[in-house]
Amino acid sequence: MSTLRETLEDVAASLRERPDEILLEVGAGGELLVARLRLGVASLLILLPLLNMLAGGTRLESAAGFVGAGLVLLLSTLWLRLALRRRRYRWLPLVSASFDVSMVSLVLLLLGLVDSPAAALNSAVVWCCYPLAVFATALRHDVRVTLFAGSLALAQTGLLWLGMAMFHSGPMVSAMYGTVSTSTQLQRFVLLLSVTLVTAIVVFRAQRLTQLSGTDGLTGLPNRSYLNTRVPPLVAEAREGGHTLSLALIDLDHFRHINAELGHLAGDRALRHAVKVLRRELGREEPLIRVGGEEFVLLLHLPIGAAWERLEVLRRKLEAEPFVPEPGFEPRKLTFSAGVASCPLDANDLSGLMKRADQRLGKAKADGRNRVVARDDR
Repeated sequence: MSTLRETLEDVAASLRERPDEILLEVGAGGELLVARLRLGVASLLILLPLLNMLAGGTRLESAAGFVGAGLVLLLSTLWLRLALRRRRYRWLPLVSASFDVSMVSLVLLLLGLVDSPAAALNSAVVWCCYPLAVFATALRHDVRVTLFAGSLALAQTGLLWLGMAMFHSGPMVSAMYGTVSTSTQLQRFVLLLSVTLVTAIVVFRAQRLTQLSGTDGLTGLPNRSYLNTRVPPLVAEAREGGHTLSLALIDLDHFRHINAELGHLAGDRALRHAVKVLRRELGREEPLIRVGGEEFVLLLHLPIGAAWERLEVLRRKLEAEPFVPEPGFEPRKLTFSAGVASCPLDANDLSGLMKRADQRLGKAKADGRNRVVARDDR
């Protein structure tokens, strides 16, 4: 089990890593959920200044609440429209989290201007929206967004306190909100910092579980779960956008002989060696997916002819770097056979692409292996 120190170190290390495609996809779904929740909450917030007015609150205080709630409702509608788009805006989580935090600060500032500094610094109902905004970042599955939102909330709270203290001489007192004390403000800082750290750890743990569910433990590659969840939207996006997407089904040649002759541990090392060689040549937009045993899927945003050439380069690279089972052992040459299919030329969905690529892989094996087939015999 990880200690708290190890967990915090892991969280710090994750900040230097770019989120993988699985986390980005999960985060996009979370952003859409947050956008819908935000719109629902914004609709309810309209009731707060109304209730305040009915309960005997001042008109200025209620007016400030109406302005803040109306602005939140308007911008919440905008964020929902952006989140609903097929295109994923990677800046959207940070911007929308900034919006959530800044709206709380704006309402507090309005309270301070129309009522009293004590209303801005001691309002418990409005201030509690800060932790709510930080908690909501957990749905986005990105530690960066959580820490950014928490840091922004702390900074804006501090600036609000400083600004009210600078422009108001004497003690800040209100009959409704009491006296502003340094100890209460510091306690709020500590509470907000604690909320941020706890939420960040929760998000980090969720990220790791998500990555484990979509990652092959032996090679570190995306697994069949990634293939079934992430690839169909990519195929649909290519089809609807009029782009070409090629899918290659790759199988290491005679790999069972290595397991039979050298043992399964050597086979695992050979598999990792092959993956290392291939990944070294592949870009971030060319995901290699392990779908079982010694079989892989490679996605290429290329027409089928260019995809064939890309696979040929990879095939020659792997063949040129033999695998050494143990120091002193004779190197073993590794090769692969591959079948390539493209959307929309061969099929318009994942199932059709896999079927056509598998047929061509079978032909590559029948023709002697160590080759790439991207066309059918006419």
